[in-house]
Amino acid sequence: MTGTATTSAPTLSHEQRQLDWDGCLNVRDLGGLPTRDGRLTRTGAIVRADNLDRLTAEGQNALLGYGVRTVIDLRNPVEYRPLLPTPDTVDLVRVPLDALAGPDWWARFGALDGTPLSFRPYLDHCRDAVAQLVTAVARARDGGIVVHCGAGRDRTGLAALVLLALAGVEPAAIAEDYLLSAANLRPLWTLLDRPGEEADIARVLADAGTTAEGALHAVLTEFDAAQWLPAADVAALRTRLLSAN
Repeated sequence: MTGTATTSAPTLSHEQRQLDWDGCLNVRDLGGLPTRDGRLTRTGAIVRADNLDRLTAEGQNALLGYGVRTVIDLRNPVEYRPLLPTPDTVDLVRVPLDALAGPDWWARFGALDGTPLSFRPYLDHCRDAVAQLVTAVARARDGGIVVHCGAGRDRTGLAALVLLALAGVEPAAIAEDYLLSAANLRPLWTLLDRPGEEADIARVLADAGTTAEGALHAVLTEFDAAQWLPAADVAALRTRLLSAN
């Protein structure tokens, strides 16, 4: 799925949502997901990705050809190492979720990082950061949006959960989307000499008496961000992400 995005979303398989952008490993469209009210999220509206700094010229052309006009980077400044300059036709918005959490949050919940167990504490204690994320998406100019971090799993996973939940996507579909990153990122852990990455995450989850899927469903059961986020931004996000039918 590498061509220009469409404006309405048929039901899509996991494979159809995966995007081949040279230099990245974990890129997929958040379109074609079912909502509680029987609609589907729009293809081409929001893409989730790993580190766009690794894009080759071919990969960047694929991003542009897909209709992307806004990139929302969730990383801290120390992580910025772009191989190529951001194209003039793309707006770059930075929402550094880790830095915005602050040292107190990291002292209390840092051991949960890398797992969805960190999502509930982040939503509870970092509301300003979540609001910045939603505002960046809601107020982006026309065209596709890419939300990304380093691996496209944790910060991007939280962002995707928030955006999809606000759009009313079925919890099972949100959880399934999150779980796709594990297989995509295995080559990255090999490159980074982190062979125990998945086992370490499984151990943290097991110690908490749950799984990644179970932790995600627990977060989504209690999800209440729509109650404290700006109503206009939530409405704009839903308009951007949802199909008309």
